Amino acid sequence: MRIGITCYPTYGGSGVVATELGIELAARGHEVHFISYSQPFRLSGRDNGILYHEVPVSSYPLFEFPPYDLALASRMAEVAEFYKLDLLHVHYAIPHSVSALLARQMLAARGIRLPFVTTLHGTDITLVGLDRGYLPITRYAIQKSDGVTSISNYLKEKTLEDFEITRPIEVIPNFVNCDEYVPIKDGVARAKARLRLAKPDEAILMHLSNFRPVKRVVDVVKIFAGVVREVPAQLVLVGDGPDRSAAEWLAHDLQINDKVHFMGKQERVNELLPLADLMVMPSELESFGLAALEAMACKVPSIATRVGGVTELIDDGVTGLLYPVGNVEDMVAGAVGLLKDRDRLEAMRDAGRKTAQKRFCSSLVVPQYVKYYEQVLGAN
Repeated sequence: MRIGITCYPTYGGSGVVATELGIELAARGHEVHFISYSQPFRLSGRDNGILYHEVPVSSYPLFEFPPYDLALASRMAEVAEFYKLDLLHVHYAIPHSVSALLARQMLAARGIRLPFVTTLHGTDITLVGLDRGYLPITRYAIQKSDGVTSISNYLKEKTLEDFEITRPIEVIPNFVNCDEYVPIKDGVARAKARLRLAKPDEAILMHLSNFRPVKRVVDVVKIFAGVVREVPAQLVLVGDGPDRSAAEWLAHDLQINDKVHFMGKQERVNELLPLADLMVMPSELESFGLAALEAMACKVPSIATRVGGVTELIDDGVTGLLYPVGNVEDMVAGAVGLLKDRDRLEAMRDAGRKTAQKRFCSSLVVPQYVKYYEQVLGAN
């Protein structure tokens, strides 16, 4: 198949999943075309069978805001016609589904068929899409998609309820490449690799996100501050975003900034995750929890919040520990308890890896997308 993929190319779950899906599809012999305003960051060095098409957006004095959605629709139609795409797969409803709908209509007027699949990822439904200024057009684009998928049952049910969607939605979970995200099997090698981040007797707590308010990065620092009072430890934060400054200042004010490392955006997070002892994910809302899954595949349990689709991923007490949002004190106690009970921690590490392999490996999930594409194409 020739598949067009549109996503936000920046550091965030929907863009990561879309990019990894394109890479996996190309590895299976499909031709993948990314259509976006910039190249997705995870494509670097892994782009065999993948073409990238930039969306140029003109800026005129008349436009207070450049109309990216219109430029995207035009580029989608151009790429689809020139490269004879079989379908488009757009990730994140706003504005990608609307643009795909326009592209489909433009081509249909010329006798060219271009079905599109919309994948719902989270805040496109739980936050942005619910804005009264966007809700009607978001609902319409979802309803008019040739296929719709959701990354969790939680998000599917919320979409059906809040948007009064009447069409079916297929749940296809996020995934991880279990050959890329692996624990370091050699204990000596792992110990040596950890030395650049921590001393031999120190635990490593890690957080991975786009540092938006919903991720509650300040809570990450608070949790670590409580942990480090009980257990020698270092905190590694991977990513960047609007709440980084607040987290940096809090670490300074709590006088733990020498133990907190802001790594910025990292392309090869699969090389960092296996070095951690715990992933800290105190989000206000997660429709799935991709960072926790990537950590699980590397045998790193999560201290997380019991929200959204997280309970579909993490088995509380088995593959991680779940708490109410904002319950920093209990999260500290849970993390300290695990770090002091190495047998329980090791059992949780093993259980997480097995869960990732059994349910969420790309080898299991990507074929579900291919099957769904075939279903959509067969129905059109």
